[in-house]
Amino acid sequence: MRAGAQTILGFTMLIAGASPAHAARLKDLVDVEGFRSNALVGVGIVVGLRGTGDDAGSFLARRPLSTLLKNLGSAVEAQDIKARNVAIVTVTAELPPFARAGTAIDVTVASIGTAKSLEGGTLIATALKGLDRQTYAIAQGTLVVGGYDVASLSGSVDRKNHVTAGRVPQGATVEREVQNTMPEDVLLLTLHEPDFTTAARIKAAVDTKLGEGSAEVKDPGAVSVKIAGDWTGKAVELIATLEALEASPDAPARVVIDEKSGTIVVGANVTLAPVAIAYGGIHIKVQERFPVSQPSSFGRGRTVVTPDSNIAVEEGAGKAQAMPAATTVADIAAALNTLGVKPRDLVPIFQALKAAGALTAEIKVL
Repeated sequence: MRAGAQTILGFTMLIAGASPAHAARLKDLVDVEGFRSNALVGVGIVVGLRGTGDDAGSFLARRPLSTLLKNLGSAVEAQDIKARNVAIVTVTAELPPFARAGTAIDVTVASIGTAKSLEGGTLIATALKGLDRQTYAIAQGTLVVGGYDVASLSGSVDRKNHVTAGRVPQGATVEREVQNTMPEDVLLLTLHEPDFTTAARIKAAVDTKLGEGSAEVKDPGAVSVKIAGDWTGKAVELIATLEALEASPDAPARVVIDEKSGTIVVGANVTLAPVAIAYGGIHIKVQERFPVSQPSSFGRGRTVVTPDSNIAVEEGAGKAQAMPAATTVADIAAALNTLGVKPRDLVPIFQALKAAGALTAEIKVL
């Protein structure tokens, strides 16, 4: 079966390719234990906002701004700061392994105060620290906010995306390096998604390249590789060789549903046993009217609005539909299309099929 897409009742279903299983590089399937990124975090100040910063009466932003100004030689008390062009933010980044001093990394900035928008702001130099409270990078630069928030004096608002968070591309400079030691005897390859079958296939690929017995499956999440023979003292070259090897990952049978975007992703190993489904929907219609009641021309009454609500409940006729066995994703799409259900009904139908034992797949709703 080929990869492609089909539509199920308004949902777009992406079809994962079936056999033969695709091969992937070990570089995309595993990591070498000991070489990982480290989380960095800091609290900083964004300036240059167009009146969309934290409230003027908020000490959350005024106190660190006062401290910053004092450190720069301008003594200003926190209670004297009334500007709304500043906002206090959290600054986060990932320190990659083997990052050297002077390496530039991306940072993410998010408001933690009452700021309405960070659009057009500039992050002032902020120390980024690790869990050991040591400073590893300094972040500073102009924010990139992928959206806008425009409001009129009458209260009309037009928004796009999230404007209280943004990024500073290459906005932090590494100041402190994390020491990484290259292994000498054994490499431990950790799988991104632990799986017995995938681990066994990785071992087979390594043994084919380096010789029988070079690799050992420790558990579903780890495969060890000996650094011996011609590879002694050549851990870097060995890792580069292993990264280029290919193995076929074994993916579990899984159905992923995203109701917001109307997307269903069905894995290649999903199957459907013969089953009969009965369904019926309840439709509720609420109509709100606001007629105006006026007094007579010479009356002393007042003009009032009298709300009038009309609620109608309609239950659709349930019907039973027999669904044959389906061994391919295309068969499942055809079977579900025969039901004629609406998109919102697909989630409980998939869950009911799973509960009945007719659907051999894990269901994941985003």
